[in-house]
Amino acid sequence: MASRFLTVFALTCTVCMAACGDGSGPTEPSSQPSFLAGTWTGTVTIERDGEPTVSAPISWTFEVVADTNRQSFRTTIRSQHAFIPVTITGTSTLTPSNTPPVRISTQGQYPSPRGCTGSILSVGTAEATTIDADFSGIDCTTLTQSTFRGRVALTKASS
Repeated sequence: MASRFLTVFALTCTVCMAACGDGSGPTEPSSQPSFLAGTWTGTVTIERDGEPTVSAPISWTFEVVADTNRQSFRTTIRSQHAFIPVTITGTSTLTPSNTPPVRISTQGQYPSPRGCTGSILSVGTAEATTIDADFSGIDCTTLTQSTFRGRVALTKASS
C-alpha cells in the first residue's frame, strides 16, 4: 500500500508541476475569481486496516496561486478526524481546465500527533459547489497501521 501511495504521490507532483508551467502561459485577471477559491466544508471518512471506519468534519480552504490560469492553489485542510486531528498544508491542481466539472488533485503534509510528518493525497472531481474525492495517506511509517484511505465530500461554504 505504501509503495502504491508513493507512486500516486509522485505522479500527482508531476501533474501539479506541469499544470503550473513556467509562468509564461496565460494569466488570470485579478477581478476574475476561481470557483474553487474560498472555504469548502464536509466530511472525511477514513479506513485503516484492523480499525473501524470513522467519519468526521473537515474543511478545505483554497487560495489561487498567481499566474497559473486559476488551476493551482495553496490548500489548507483542517481535519477533526480522531486519527488525524491536524491542519494539513498543501497544493491542489485542476486539470484539464479551470472550469467545473474538473479533476482535482491535492497533496499535502501535516505534523502527526504521533511525532512524525504525515502525507496525504486526494484525487477526485470538483463541481461548481461540490467536491467528491478519495483521501489517502501515510502517517508515521513506524506504526503498524501507517497507511489510511477513504473519501472526502465537500460543499462550497456560503460567502
